Amino acid sequence: VQLQASGGGSVHPGGSLRLSCAAAELRLDDYAMSWFRQAPGKEREFVAAVRWSAGSIYYTDSVKGRFTISSDNTKNMVYLQMNSLKPEDTAVYYCAAGPRTITSMIRVPSSYDYWGQGTQVTVSS
Repeated sequence: VQLQASGGGSVHPGGSLRLSCAAAELRLDDYAMSWFRQAPGKEREFVAAVRWSAGSIYYTDSVKGRFTISSDNTKNMVYLQMNSLKPEDTAVYYCAAGPRTITSMIRVPSSYDYWGQGTQVTVSS
């Protein structure tokens, strides 16, 4: 299983980016698909998740109303649309897939089996 994250870059505060995660060999309906981020010197942090089998989407509070997770299951792609970006959103962003991730653990990195390589997002003026 291979996850390939892309779409990161440098933007000014208030700008937008769209991250993509190519999830080859996965049937997305069978997985919890998530985005995490890790800033320098900090632990990996949950950002957003989708579990289509349950029809559920989850966000961390700090990105609600600004970020949107979506997917195109026919293309095995997961996206994270990030609007109104803030300097505190600066981090390396990772996509993750969990075939056995239960809802209560959906925000916990160790509950995911597969990880992409990360893509850098930098928000600065």
